[in-house]
Amino acid sequence: MLSCQHPLLRVLVVDDHELTRFSLKLAFQSQANIELVGLASNGQEAIEMVERHRPDVIILDLQMPVLDGLSASTQIKHIDPHTQIIAYSSVEDPQIEVMSQTARIDAFCKKDTATQELIALVTQLGQRAVSH
Repeated sequence: MLSCQHPLLRVLVVDDHELTRFSLKLAFQSQANIELVGLASNGQEAIEMVERHRPDVIILDLQMPVLDGLSASTQIKHIDPHTQIIAYSSVEDPQIEVMSQTARIDAFCKKDTATQELIALVTQLGQRAVSH
């Protein structure tokens, strides 16, 4: 039977803070149209999960140990150019804005953004990813 429902958006959360990962996990688990495919604590783990799970959207912290988000974003786009990446940062540094414009980032979201706004952004970018 055919369905008119939107396809599930596959989302990966990457942040070195456990509380942030847990909070976003809870927020996304309550969304009917979103499937959380993984949680990673650094850019290297994110790359491995992208190869395995092929997420539509990645919420990617910029400052992490092992491999930072900006470096990881370039490698992720080489694996799958249609993956939509949201740079997720608490940093007020204007350099981050400049770097995120030169990196392979599709959107920038501050960590103090309301959860519903982040979910709306994920949904919007996810539609762009699945339409390719």
